[in-house]
Amino acid sequence: MTTQSEIKSLLDGRSEAIWTKDLERLMSFYAADVSYFDIVPPLRYDGADALRERFRNWFDGFDGPIGQELRELNVVAGGEIAVATMLIRASGTLTNGREVGHWVRATSCCQRSNQLWLITHEHVSLPADPATGRVVVDLVP
Repeated sequence: MTTQSEIKSLLDGRSEAIWTKDLERLMSFYAADVSYFDIVPPLRYDGADALRERFRNWFDGFDGPIGQELRELNVVAGGEIAVATMLIRASGTLTNGREVGHWVRATSCCQRSNQLWLITHEHVSLPADPATGRVVVDLVP
């Protein structure tokens, strides 16, 4: 397998774990000392325990699966480090019955250790309109 295909496999597994809300499987893709920048406060989640709680709260907000459609995946790798950039459409039904779906930008930094790739840093963002200061959620690739 190439590094690019290994990282794609890791990200596909991550998406499957999100779809099924399998918290333990999802956390298996992240390093213990992960640093995670999300679209919701705080500025950063440090470590697996903080990220686990963030994901638990995210899962609890949805009634049923959380869709994860990846597009425009680009992987750059060298040695034991790889960086993947992508667009992800997160979608589903919130517990209040509201259907949601929007595209986010994401960057995953991965490191190989003992033949296993783990995400060591992830950054998820939404574009903002500088004129209004509001995030833009209706863009599509």
